[in-house]
Amino acid sequence: MKKVYISLGVMVVCIVAAVLLRKVTDNMELDYQEVKARVVSSESREKRIRINGRTTYQTVYDVVVSYGGKEYDLKNAHSTYMYRKGADVTVYFSKGKMYADLDGVRNATPAGIAYFAALIGAFATFILAMCWWAKEGNKKKGGGSLQKM
Repeated sequence: MKKVYISLGVMVVCIVAAVLLRKVTDNMELDYQEVKARVVSSESREKRIRINGRTTYQTVYDVVVSYGGKEYDLKNAHSTYMYRKGADVTVYFSKGKMYADLDGVRNATPAGIAYFAALIGAFATFILAMCWWAKEGNKKKGGGSLQKM
């Protein structure tokens, strides 16, 4: 049971860290420049992903924009509908990368990355605690389904 309590304690710490980091990312001053860029290409494709032996597909949007004589891959594009080839669009330039919206700029900061790491840590430690708790429960019951009658 000691492992269960430790992992639940780590989960609580991760949740508190995620809440604090979320407040930090919402209130931080972002370093970006709102610019008009021309769409060079806009494609969507299905990406095949295997998770636990199951195959699923995820739509990936590949959008390339041109600004200042250079071409950039547009980060966090959520569709190709808004990014037709040859159209001028408003994008956000930050640290040498182009983003479709301010959430992309915010999530690319160290605080944004730490926020997602804390969320993943909270979820992982919760799953780990439940697995250890179930294992402890099986030990107390006598080892599982093969019991003498």
